[in-house]
Amino acid sequence: MRLTILRSPWQPGPLADTRDGPAVVSVTDFTADSFRQSWSVARAGLRLRRTWPATPGAIGLWLWADPVRRRSGSVSVWTDNERLGEFIGRPDHVRIMRAHRGRGVLRSTAWETERFDMAGTWAYAHRFITEEGT
Repeated sequence: MRLTILRSPWQPGPLADTRDGPAVVSVTDFTADSFRQSWSVARAGLRLRRTWPATPGAIGLWLWADPVRRRSGSVSVWTDNERLGEFIGRPDHVRIMRAHRGRGVLRSTAWETERFDMAGTWAYAHRFITEEGT
């Protein structure tokens, strides 16, 4: 089966102007147990994306999906680990995570970079997303 990775346009955060400096990148990859669940997860991601322009510490975000394989996730870029942690603990994000817990498999990775590079970041994230065995 061929991978079909769909990617949203780059959604800048309130600190998008700092994107040439240091950053923390987080990549998530959720494989839902069912197609219905996968659409629910994707809709939740789109709702969170609408809040992105006002999310503290956010530099930017891509959402991605592989609908045939019931997978979706995000590539989010932050000014630092503290802001990423604040987002993870945000009530709307916690609600989404609890609603889908046990209904699929979540993989994630994160790294710090001295200088955020959009093309390089997406290329690395894409390799993570498309690794065999997912």
